[in-house]
Amino acid sequence: MKSIKILVSALLLVGTATVATAQDNVGNMPAKVDNTASKSVTFGVKGGVNFANVVGGDENPESRTSFHAGVFTEIPVSDVFSVQVEALYSGQGFDVKNLQGSDGDNAEVQLDYINVPVLAKIYVTKGLSIDVGPQFSYLVNDEFDFNPNSNDGDIDLTNTRFEPNKFDVGVAGGLTFQTEMGLFATGRYTYGFTKLYDTNKSGDIGFDGLHNQVFQISLGYKF
Repeated sequence: MKSIKILVSALLLVGTATVATAQDNVGNMPAKVDNTASKSVTFGVKGGVNFANVVGGDENPESRTSFHAGVFTEIPVSDVFSVQVEALYSGQGFDVKNLQGSDGDNAEVQLDYINVPVLAKIYVTKGLSIDVGPQFSYLVNDEFDFNPNSNDGDIDLTNTRFEPNKFDVGVAGGLTFQTEMGLFATGRYTYGFTKLYDTNKSGDIGFDGLHNQVFQISLGYKF
């Protein structure tokens, strides 16, 4: 937990320092230097793989591999700084160790969100940006699946003591590399500040104090 807080603080400090440096340098840039950020509002699509898990509780679950997909818009502020707002469907949750379903796979806690990250996008060089900012999430599906590879075994967690909180507020940070053709790749880490379960709501099963975390690898296209 301490390492997570250190990582989050470092991401925020790097973003803040880079923004300040970039703004100081904008006025000193030669007129013939190409802008690294687009001069107009752009839109795009993206998707990729999630390596999701939870941290902070008594249990030590396995990560759940899933996907994310969605759309975004990038709003330029200066030559080296823009704001990117995304709307993503994101499969999150975790695998439960030592509990296998009839298909032989680990059982899964499947938590699917609509995530809306609002990111400061700082171009450190042409095509390469640091992306950091808050993320707002709303839970749209919560299931416990004994048989992840089949259509049976799903247990809806709504209105049970295992039902997670609907809203999560967190932070996202990572790097994006974009080609001149509009194709890009992103590596990102997200961490949820909101507890996944209310204190004592989940009883004595060791779920108190859990927080979402996700490592994402994305590919996308900016129109």
